[in-house]
Amino acid sequence: MGRQHASPAETAALFAPEAGFPDFSHEEMLLARGARRVAGVDEAGRGPLAGPVVVAAVRLDPARIPVGLDDSKKLTAARRDELFEDIVASADIAVATAPPCDILALNIRGATLAAMARAVRALPQPADRVLVDGRDLPPGLPCPGLALIGGDGRSVSIAAASIVAKVMRDRMCEVMDCDAPHFGFAGHKGYGTAAHRAALERHGPCRHHRDGFAPVAALLVRRTTVILGD
Repeated sequence: MGRQHASPAETAALFAPEAGFPDFSHEEMLLARGARRVAGVDEAGRGPLAGPVVVAAVRLDPARIPVGLDDSKKLTAARRDELFEDIVASADIAVATAPPCDILALNIRGATLAAMARAVRALPQPADRVLVDGRDLPPGLPCPGLALIGGDGRSVSIAAASIVAKVMRDRMCEVMDCDAPHFGFAGHKGYGTAAHRAALERHGPCRHHRDGFAPVAALLVRRTTVILGD
């Protein structure tokens, strides 16, 4: 396997802030250096109190890059859905999840990185280089990778991965809402909104909650104390 990290000069360039929309320049750089299949990797759902972290790996077809790819957070839900369909129709994709039990066991960073490596390994055609959003490269990648801070706003492959991960996670939250409707997961997507916290206080955590996250853990401690006190 080749080296996993960029040289200092490459790192400085890759970590430099860029304005505007993501493009294919990072992928072109790697393809020009001999890579054949370059995939972008991103996640959705690190911050919520409930639900899985969802990771997507996407290898775009250079001849069929959907128009309008961008950081999923900058797009409306309707636009994300449109682009999701375009990506699925034209690119190789793989999705991996880290459920609450993995997050509790590995912590949020470890669970996310492990899911990133699983997603890359699950691509229909193996990637020989990956671009990962953030500072960290996951251990266990099957090929060399480059980490790009703010990558979902810089690389169209990472932007595509951010859209796939976000749409998939939102759809999972709708399923969670059917399972535990009193929490309103379809609306807040597991984030710690006032309504979500109020439902937590009223009903206690459900199986979709992340027991290691502070608001949930504190509630579990209080409830355990009350039960022991009784």
